[in-house]
Amino acid sequence: MTTGAPEHPPDHLVLWDIDLTLVDLSGSGGDWYRQALATVAGVTLERMPSFPGRTELAITTELLTAHGIEPTRELVERLWRELTALATDPADDLRARGTALPGAAEVLARLAGTGRVVQSLVTGNLPAIAHHKVSAFGLHTHLDFDIGGYGSLSEHRPDLVAEAVELAGGKHGGAPEQVVVIGDTPHDVGAALACDAVAVAVATGRHDVDELSASGAHAVLPDLSDTDAALAAILR
Repeated sequence: MTTGAPEHPPDHLVLWDIDLTLVDLSGSGGDWYRQALATVAGVTLERMPSFPGRTELAITTELLTAHGIEPTRELVERLWRELTALATDPADDLRARGTALPGAAEVLARLAGTGRVVQSLVTGNLPAIAHHKVSAFGLHTHLDFDIGGYGSLSEHRPDLVAEAVELAGGKHGGAPEQVVVIGDTPHDVGAALACDAVAVAVATGRHDVDELSASGAHAVLPDLSDTDAALAAILR
């Protein structure tokens, strides 16, 4: 989807995380960072940062610092260019690396069919990698990538939610009535709560239902396979 003239504010702006929420590509990020660090800095990766729920800027900064490399903006951007080239390499079929999570396609489609719902992304991924990941599994059709919040923006995930809300308001002529953030980590939940959004958590990552409930999520789903339950949580 592309940016056009302002429309009516949506009833719901639904902002999706990608990794372990919509798709499972576990291990891919580490592989790409290992290759990118060797290519850009000539360094063998020895310490892998934690990935779940964090932004690319936070991960890259920590990774470079942990290897004794100053994370200058120029070097960070060089590393990102290499990461993007690796992740979007046509020879690397993401469908062989992972899978779309059960129910993801159905929930995206049902939300799109309800009318005044706009869907985008709030993800730690870089924009091009985010687009490539969801497109590889056919999950891109109902997402407006132009109003997403991406991991190149900030080390702090609430900034990504705020960015997406601002962009959506600019495109659609006003703020949405309700913002919903969907993700699999306490970081996703915290970002939603910091922006007064509804936090819907899915226990398809490394955090179980109890952990996600304790983090303050308004609703926690075991996964997205029950479409009606997912819609009820999202459109509360």
